[in-house]
Amino acid sequence: MVLTSVPAAETAYQYVRELVLDDRLPGGTMISEGEIAGQLVLSRTPVREAFLRLEAEGWLRLYPKRGALVVPIAAGEAQSVVDARLLVEVHAVESLPDSESRARLVATLGASVAQQAAALDRGDLAEYSSLDSGFHLAIVAAGGNPLLTSFSVTLRERQQRMVARSLWRDVERARGFVVGHERLTDFIRDGDPRGFAGALRRHLHDAHLPERAAAAGQPA
Repeated sequence: MVLTSVPAAETAYQYVRELVLDDRLPGGTMISEGEIAGQLVLSRTPVREAFLRLEAEGWLRLYPKRGALVVPIAAGEAQSVVDARLLVEVHAVESLPDSESRARLVATLGASVAQQAAALDRGDLAEYSSLDSGFHLAIVAAGGNPLLTSFSVTLRERQQRMVARSLWRDVERARGFVVGHERLTDFIRDGDPRGFAGALRRHLHDAHLPERAAAAGQPA
C-alpha cells in the first residue's frame, strides 16, 4: 500500500482523506493512529502528522489518548455548498472574455460529456465521478480567477463526501446528470448566462438536494 516515492505522512494523509471523502469512514467514526499505521505498515509519527493536517482542514477532530473523530456533515451544509457552487460557476460563465474562449470551453465540455457517457456504459462510476468533477472545474477555470478555481476544488471535495453513497452508486441516475451537462454546455454555446444559471440550479438541486427539488416540482 505504501508508495516509497511519496513521503509517509503524505501517504497517510491521502489514504485517510479518501476514506473520509468516499464515506468509507462515515461522520462520527473514531479512528486511531495505530489502526491507520497498521493498515499502511507505517510508524505512528507520519500518521499523527496526517491527522493534524486533516484536523486543520476540518475533516477530523482529535482527542488526546482516544484517537480522531471523523467530523459529521453539518446540518445545512449541502445547501451551503450548492449555493456557493451556483455563485462560482455562474460568475465564471458570465466572465468568459470572448467568443473564442467560449468556443474552447464548449469543446472541452463536449469531450467530457462523451467521456462521461462512455464511462457509464462501462459501469465505471469512479471514472464518471472524476469526469463530473472535471466538467464543473473546467467551467470555473475558464472564468480566469485562480482563487475561485481553488475554492471550487474545496467545494467539490465536500460535495463528494455528501453524495458518495447515495449518488455515485446509481448508473441510471448518473445518466440523467450527463443529460444535464449537455444542457449546461448548450447554454454556454448559446452565450446565455441566465439560462445557464437556471439549468445549473436545477442540476445541482436534483443531484444534491433531491428531496427539496422534488418538493419544488423540479424534474428528477
